[in-house]
This record gives sequence, structure tokens and C-alpha cells, in this order.
Amino acid sequence: MMKAIVVKKPGDENALKLGEVAEPSIKPDEILIRVRAAGVNRADLLQRQGFYPPPPGASEIIGMECAGEVVAVGAAVTGWKIGDRAMALLPGGGYAEKAVAHYGSAMKIPATLSFEEAAGVPEVFLTVFLNFFMLAAIKRGETALIHGGGSGIGTASIQLLKEAGVGVIVTAGSDEKCEQCRKLGADVAINYKNGPFAPAVQTATDGRGVDAILDSIGGAYLAGNIESLAQGGRLVLIGLMNGTRAELDLAAVLRRHLKIFGSTLRVRPAAEKAQIVAGFVERFGVALEAGRLRPPIYKVVPAADAPTAHRMMQASEHFGKIILKFD
Repeated sequence: MMKAIVVKKPGDENALKLGEVAEPSIKPDEILIRVRAAGVNRADLLQRQGFYPPPPGASEIIGMECAGEVVAVGAAVTGWKIGDRAMALLPGGGYAEKAVAHYGSAMKIPATLSFEEAAGVPEVFLTVFLNFFMLAAIKRGETALIHGGGSGIGTASIQLLKEAGVGVIVTAGSDEKCEQCRKLGADVAINYKNGPFAPAVQTATDGRGVDAILDSIGGAYLAGNIESLAQGGRLVLIGLMNGTRAELDLAAVLRRHLKIFGSTLRVRPAAEKAQIVAGFVERFGVALEAGRLRPPIYKVVPAADAPTAHRMMQASEHFGKIILKFD
């Protein structure tokens, strides 16, 4: 048996309870990780409320990323041995003392990162790499816009884009968060509470617009996103925090040769995730090893206090990542 955060009945933060569950077993292409820390993501809140079930066959336990030591290795696994420090992208199961990962979804933890920092890497950095670099094909010298610059996705975007020589504009909900984004490397930070973001984006780009946008807001931002894109611009939609429906100016899409992508990471097949991981390591592994990429950690919370971590996430008070720690 092992300790894990369980949800017997979907609900608010208080539905999260520390309990005992059976230890997971591994398949030939999987590794078992002794979890030292797990990242908290907004999707976890949806799953807790019963709105975002794990993919078929995945653990029902919440948690899409973790860091720890490898304690068992499947017969078909290559490149991993017992004792290796691993950080992994998970379809579920992160909020537990042990978690199963496909070996292609895991990365070696560089010496520059603690377990707590490493637990905040997989979900957000791989999401940003998939969407900005693989789908939107962002290039050096282009400019990108990220909504929620202070979030885990936002802070990962700032770092990866700056490392790749891309101009970075973010939106955030306070002057303080805007300043933190600029300190992290954003070229322009727009407080969306001061008015519509699209005119500010146009001003910041001398009327040209941005080449790519990563958006987790959804319907409420669609018109502003279209207005903010440059000729040939790409919009990647990864969330629907504020609306599932909106009117789309198709004339603008045609006239300006715009591309719109819908993208999620969790439900992609293991082979696809392995390609994303391999691509990320090839492109940014050196920067990760050198310590130039590291998630800002807002708070490290004991696993038993998972409700507190979810309340912080819900309130959007954090800058960077909220991490659960398993002793």
C-alpha cells in the first residue's frame, strides 16, 4: 500500500483527502517512480470537480507530472535504471508516493534542479514546446503573445521563447505580476485589467501584430487574439477558462492567412508524447542542464495540504508553479 491524495466524491478542495491505495504495477514499457514532488496544474482542479477524467487505462489519482527516483524498470525499457532521478509527464497518478510513467514520457533530472523544481517542469515546458515550437513553428526573430504570463505555462513560455530568440509579450492580471514577468524575461507585459489587450499588442508591435499566440482563455479572447495576430499568424488554443463559444471573423482569417490550432497534451498516445519529450530534450536539453531553464516556484506544500494548493491555484494568486511535496 502507499499514501495518495484520493477523491471519493467530486467537489471543492475539501474533496482531496490523504488516503491509502494499492501500489501500481508497471507494464514492460513503463518505469515506477518514488515521487518526491508533484506539480499542481489547473487541469487538476477540473478533474477534482469531475470535469476532466483521465484517459482510459490511466490512474484515477490526480496529478499530471512528478519528480523522484526510479524504483522499478519494465523489461522493454531502455535508458533508465533503478536509482535514476526522473521527472515525468503523466496521464494521471502524480499525487501519490509512487507513480507509473511510460519511459518515453520521462526525462533525467539535471543536477541543477531540485526535486521540487523538477516536478514543475514536464507538464508546462512540454506543453509550451509542443504548441509554440512544434505546432506554431515559432522562429528566432518572431514575436509571441502568451496569456496568463504569471502561470506555470506563462513562465515556461517566457523562458523557452527567450532562449530561442523570440520576442515575448504577455498579459497578466496585476502590475506586480507584469513586473515579475518582465524580470523573468518578457519584453512587454500588459495588465489586462487596464483595458483590452489587443490595442496594447498593436502598440507594442508598431501595428504589425504577433506571429503566434498561446491561449488558455478561450471564447472571451478570440476576437482580441485575431486582432492581435500579424499576417500569417498562428493561434494555438489550449484551454477554455472563459468561454467555449465566440464569433470568428473568417474574413480576417482568409485575408491575413491565419492558422488556428486546437491542442491538448494529456490524451496524446505514449509514442507521440515520447516524440515531444525527445524533441524538447534535443532543442533545450543543454539549457536545462546549464540551469538556464527552471520553473519559478511559488509555494511548496506538503501533500497532505493538497486542498491549500488547489485554493491557491483557484485564486490565481501564484506566480509560477505550486508544488506538492511527498516526504
